[in-house]
Amino acid sequence: MVVSATASIASSAGDLQNPLWRNRLEALLSQGRAAGADLVEVFLERTDHLGVLAEQERITSVSPAFGMGAGIRVFLDGLDGFVSTNDLSDSGLVLALEQALGMLGLRCSSSAGISGSASSLFQGLPELRDFGVTKYDWLQRCPRLDESTGRLLEGTALLERHGSHLQARRGTYSRDWQEVLVAASDGTFARDIRLHQSLGLSVLAADGEHRASLGRRYGTTDRPDDLRQWDAEASAQDVCASAGTMLYADYVEAGQFPVVLANRFGGVIFHEACGHLLETTQVERGTTPFADMVGQSIAHEAVTAIDEGLSGGAFGSLSMDDEGMEPQRTVLIENGVLLRFLSDRAGELRTGHSRTGSGRRQSHAFAAASRMRNTFIAAGPHTPGDLIASVDRGLYCKSMGGGSVGPTGQFNFAVEEGYLIENGSLTRPVKGATLIGEAREVMPRISMCANDLELAAGYCGSVSGSIFVTVGQPHIKVDTITVGGR
Repeated sequence: MVVSATASIASSAGDLQNPLWRNRLEALLSQGRAAGADLVEVFLERTDHLGVLAEQERITSVSPAFGMGAGIRVFLDGLDGFVSTNDLSDSGLVLALEQALGMLGLRCSSSAGISGSASSLFQGLPELRDFGVTKYDWLQRCPRLDESTGRLLEGTALLERHGSHLQARRGTYSRDWQEVLVAASDGTFARDIRLHQSLGLSVLAADGEHRASLGRRYGTTDRPDDLRQWDAEASAQDVCASAGTMLYADYVEAGQFPVVLANRFGGVIFHEACGHLLETTQVERGTTPFADMVGQSIAHEAVTAIDEGLSGGAFGSLSMDDEGMEPQRTVLIENGVLLRFLSDRAGELRTGHSRTGSGRRQSHAFAAASRMRNTFIAAGPHTPGDLIASVDRGLYCKSMGGGSVGPTGQFNFAVEEGYLIENGSLTRPVKGATLIGEAREVMPRISMCANDLELAAGYCGSVSGSIFVTVGQPHIKVDTITVGGR
């Protein structure tokens, strides 16, 4: 019995390590180049997701999901066409390529499939750079459903033990495993395996007319055993202590005054209000006010801001981006001066800013775009106490909640846990505060940075979908900002 190469691939399409993929990809890239494309890129992925929700003492939702597909992107004269597909047969991939080429007015020179001879415009793929070879057992090492649900219920039970006046207790767990293979006609050929796990606890406390709702999220990458090592007791105590404090807090008065933002998730404001404006996606759209300001001051000299994908275990770290490039440590702002932008393949082509290993996407259904990874304001020379002591009357923001950001950096963010600063000391807890501002105005007002940099896991939604990121900063002082309240 003779088994054809096509049949062999069809039966093992779920194995991105199958050497037959090289031949298929080379033929596909060759066909795209022969049709006249400047560059052709194929992104293949396989995913395995598990989501679990616990409410009170019960598991109320279990959401497994599995997926596989390809995204094909072609470039011509600064333009690009992108098509995604779940059909990984020869005919399915060729159809997707033809559709992407058609967006640019190009046509495949042959309809004979993807097994034809290579075009002289494309000389084949190099040796595979395999970042996933040491990660083959990560999915098997992760907690199974019974173990993950058990740990989550342990967390909600501890909330009951440590909290008071709790009306609702919730715990969430998410595990995302992804295998990717990227090939492009510029010689890119790389594979990786990614693993992200996140866990959150939240409570709603109520006593008469008093209400407080708080939550915490924890997340890591590349660490299969993290859920087993989670300190549920400490997490529950943290959430319940904050909820108990905020339950009877007074509402803050609105006004303009100094604010000290805590470390970790306080960095979400820089990420949202300024970080997105330093992506070449915004330069292409003409929506960043910083487009022509490289080499100029855009922030206080106390501010140095960095984006990188290298920190071990951080939610936004990666061995390679979704265009097959290894991550870098990118200094965006140094001593207040804008040094560079985050750039992907399209950003480099259209804006001239060199790639930084920042091409990211949620899945094969999205074309990659310039996106943040681990983004933070660097540590400074002060202690958190120094910052608080420098404020006569202001607001200390220990924990940030949700918010919204406009296309050019206007923002408003809720303060989940806040305290008044009076005569250089923390006094009463206050709630209902909202920080309102604009990136160009606020960045020059960050006058002091403490020495306690920490990172926090988060999710970021933008043009290429929702991705895993890290935000962070030390304690920082903003000299003045609009605070919404009562």
